[in-house]
Amino acid sequence: MKTKNLYLPLILLGLITWNCSKTMVTNNTPASQVSLKSALTTGVQNLSAAVSSIKASAGYQVVSGPTDLVTKSAVMSPWDTVTNSILLADVAGIYDYKAKSYKRGHMSLMRYFNKTKDTTVMVVRLPEEKVAGSKKMLNYSPSDTLLANNYQITISDYQLKFGHGYGRSYQLASSTKIKGVEAGTLKIQSSKNRTTGYNFSSEYDFPNGFITKCLNIPGDTAVSTYSISDGTKTLYEEKYTAIRTDSVSRHREKEFSLTIGDVVIVRQLGHGQASLDSAKVYVSGVLQLKSKVEIVDDSDNKPGDDSDKCITNHKRELKITFDDGTTKTLTELTGAVITNIRDLFTAMRQAYFGTAIVDWIAWDVYTKK
Repeated sequence: MKTKNLYLPLILLGLITWNCSKTMVTNNTPASQVSLKSALTTGVQNLSAAVSSIKASAGYQVVSGPTDLVTKSAVMSPWDTVTNSILLADVAGIYDYKAKSYKRGHMSLMRYFNKTKDTTVMVVRLPEEKVAGSKKMLNYSPSDTLLANNYQITISDYQLKFGHGYGRSYQLASSTKIKGVEAGTLKIQSSKNRTTGYNFSSEYDFPNGFITKCLNIPGDTAVSTYSISDGTKTLYEEKYTAIRTDSVSRHREKEFSLTIGDVVIVRQLGHGQASLDSAKVYVSGVLQLKSKVEIVDDSDNKPGDDSDKCITNHKRELKITFDDGTTKTLTELTGAVITNIRDLFTAMRQAYFGTAIVDWIAWDVYTKK
């Protein structure tokens, strides 16, 4: 009996302690109750740190390098209906930068890359000092013999197909090392023809774990996507989808979304696709009822700009009204981050210097066949 009396207070004490613990856990603010302003501030801080890390990496030198090297191209007759192709097997080998002069008729010319070894992939090696634009690479100096070929591009996939009736399709996968240090991997797919227009996708995986992707698909349903992620976590993603009823009408926005960390802003066509709904804001998947987002398009947009109205390419701005009634634009909230993101994706949409070198050598090999 005494034993039972002794257990009873212990049981009551345990129940009280459990209830207190339960109350303490319940009173903690869960992720779903974090304010929009707090969540957006955290998301911008993480995004800013990521962009700073990307800009400081060796991979950023590859992405943001010069784009002034003019790629050679083959001359085709307008009556040529044959589809031509240059594949990895056609250009496989190690190509070292070693300028040599040679004669073609009465002309004295320079050959800058020479194949030094057969391999199953394509490897291009040149001095880092020459990766500053075509003027430096194509300007030979006797002192160049003292430079080390310490900038290496390894191409594991290469497909270039072209023809008057076919258009052009391009695919490349490569990795870069600068002075023996990994600088990331690049994947590009693009195509251009009269039927589908210009399709482009690009992905760069930086050695510090960040991944940047951009996608542009034209047509009656046009899609543009820009994203930055850290492994599986999305730090930034902007997606714009526009539709048109025929090939001559202008695109109309179907859906727009912007993700920064745990904050997602979405605007879609309303019922019956008559007009756009108001933008909705979510924090960790929870709809914010007291917050408001206004999407302001650039008044300078011209016809043809309506298939890619994105913040990333300077085409729109967001005005955000928080729960407390204060209002800020996205540019004010993010500062230099959005500008840096714009620069990054502008570079990703342009031709890379390293890619231009690979294409340059590929055309040279092709035209000698």
